[in-house]
Amino acid sequence: MSEEVSLHGALQSYVDKWLAVQPQQRTALVFVDPAKYPGHIALAAWEQELLSAAYGIREPHVAATKLNWWAEELSGAAASGGRHPLTRVLFDDERAHAMPQERWLAPVLAAMAQLEEGTAVDFAAQLHAASALHGALAALETAWWYGETASPARAARVATLNHLLFALRRLPDDAERDRLPLPMARLARFDLSRAGLRQPSEARDQAIKAQLDDLHSAWSEAVRLDGPLSVFRALEAGEAERLVRRAARAGEPMEALQKGTPDRGFMATMRAWRVAQRWQQQVRG
Repeated sequence: MSEEVSLHGALQSYVDKWLAVQPQQRTALVFVDPAKYPGHIALAAWEQELLSAAYGIREPHVAATKLNWWAEELSGAAASGGRHPLTRVLFDDERAHAMPQERWLAPVLAAMAQLEEGTAVDFAAQLHAASALHGALAALETAWWYGETASPARAARVATLNHLLFALRRLPDDAERDRLPLPMARLARFDLSRAGLRQPSEARDQAIKAQLDDLHSAWSEAVRLDGPLSVFRALEAGEAERLVRRAARAGEPMEALQKGTPDRGFMATMRAWRVAQRWQQQVRG
């Protein structure tokens, strides 16, 4: 059991799964007190559950079944309070009832719509395709943290870029999937086959660096978009940006991507403190 999260019983396993994917968020929990903000933690854990269904289940019909269950659960949660531990925590908070049902259902419906999507043609198309699901999650998250009047534009773009980077880190493992982490134009430019994605090569390194260049440019543009970021989203984005820069400079970019950027100690705590301070200042208005 994680010491950082003081939520009760059944909820804990879902929080642990979220922290396993995003271990940097353990530091954030020092400043986003789970006892005071249980819904904020439950929302992050729920987002991870949805993404695991959308991307982690290889059989589309199995993923669709799970996503259909979530659609039914969220459709009735306002009236019933929900059956799932995460739903019960979320709908115990007035924020959940203040938002329209469509906002809750939008990420689930977007996840279902993209189950059969193949590899995007180019980076722009890849960004557009991923933004449906991740933009819907960002809109829900922004409204939860900052209210309905806050713009989700920046959070939507950052969430989409975070996903594309996460997908790129899994490139060798996902080489047989219908939707590849590199767009078709990039594969053609560097003459890469599916088999070539699994093995280190100069061509693969160059294709990865080209993808990293596009991600870096898109991140630079995202800074100029309107809207705040949640504490968790800001920490995830900061780590992702640093990883993009580091991997782009590396001789073996895939190795650098998979190694990640361990963010511990004093600097990690300072980053979490700064983003938490910005959150509190924006909420106080």
